[in-house]
Amino acid sequence: MPSTRETILTALADLLRTISSVPVLRGEILPERIPPAGLLILRDGNPGEPGVTLSPLTYHYQHRAEVEVIVQSATGRDGIFDALISQIGAVIAVDRTLGGRCDWIEAEAPQPVDLPVEGGASLKAGMVTIILHYASEAPLG
Repeated sequence: MPSTRETILTALADLLRTISSVPVLRGEILPERIPPAGLLILRDGNPGEPGVTLSPLTYHYQHRAEVEVIVQSATGRDGIFDALISQIGAVIAVDRTLGGRCDWIEAEAPQPVDLPVEGGASLKAGMVTIILHYASEAPLG
């Protein structure tokens, strides 16, 4: 049986996959080619130090998962990037509890960067931190 953490991260990846035409990878390396619509890579991130209640024993996490947003296009790169960020915000707003698996999720704004690519269109990328608030009965969970 998967841990609470894994169940939530899987549900987050599934939620991100509802964004049409954009591949969502989990924990993968950056591929050589970026699809025209862009690419999202979910990184597991850091669960941080939990708060603990003792009766019943419960570990309360504010897990910081990260979504890499990558766009490579000769034209319209900024618009595509902005649309992807907006779509991430929209799908999160629709289901802030991941179907009841999580207490609450919220996203932080990215800090976009432009990355030159030798012999090709430059990349625009940013990391969207998604804070997952959840509780678990086990410290590893």
